[in-house]
Amino acid sequence: MLQTPEHSSPRSPFWWSHTQDGIRLGFTSIGAGSLSLNVGEGGEQNRRDLERHMGLESGALRFLHQVHSADVLDAEAEFPDAVPTGDAWVSAQASQALAIMTADCLPVLFAGRRQDGSPLIGAAHAGRVGLLGGVLENTVAALRERGAEQLTAWIGPAACGRCYEVPQRMVDELAEARPALASMTSWGTPALDLRAEATRVLQEDGAVVVDVFGCTLEDPDLYSHRRSQQEGTPDGRIAGVIWWKP
Repeated sequence: MLQTPEHSSPRSPFWWSHTQDGIRLGFTSIGAGSLSLNVGEGGEQNRRDLERHMGLESGALRFLHQVHSADVLDAEAEFPDAVPTGDAWVSAQASQALAIMTADCLPVLFAGRRQDGSPLIGAAHAGRVGLLGGVLENTVAALRERGAEQLTAWIGPAACGRCYEVPQRMVDELAEARPALASMTSWGTPALDLRAEATRVLQEDGAVVVDVFGCTLEDPDLYSHRRSQQEGTPDGRIAGVIWWKP
């Protein structure tokens, strides 16, 4: 697993950002405001401000209606709804800019190349339900079906294994088949390590994994739904975004 320390400047809406062969990607901070239209305040304006920072036209950054599924969409398809329902999507179209929102779940961004060098990108929302349901395997498969080679997956900030507290019976049930999930909080109670399991899944599927480690419960520069419920801090959603800009 690769590690990367390159966090963005304090004036940037990004908590972390990176460019690789013309493909740009990043995870926002609370400095960008909540990117949800349903949680937090100013979501629509926050999205427009983020697009301007990214150098995109208004409305170019596309979001999903996320439902904790394992469904992967083709971002180039025609959808009956302006905001399609799913928890991951992929694209080979250079003009696409894809986003997924999280607040403790794992945001995972993907980039690959076809044999002719043309890029493919993807983004997945991997909470506990989606991760166990196969959303990451399905996203990798969708990219491979479109010819992706040299596939890289960036796992962004989420609730870490030292903070993601769950009942012991849940750990016992899930870790029997997926031992990487078993963890313990820093205060000594049962927990799940979604990042460790996601890393295992992606590596077994042949992706190079870049761990952009950050814990949403521990880092005040990130939104955390769990922390907002426990401590009354503002609730909101960060976004993982990936786009092609030569």
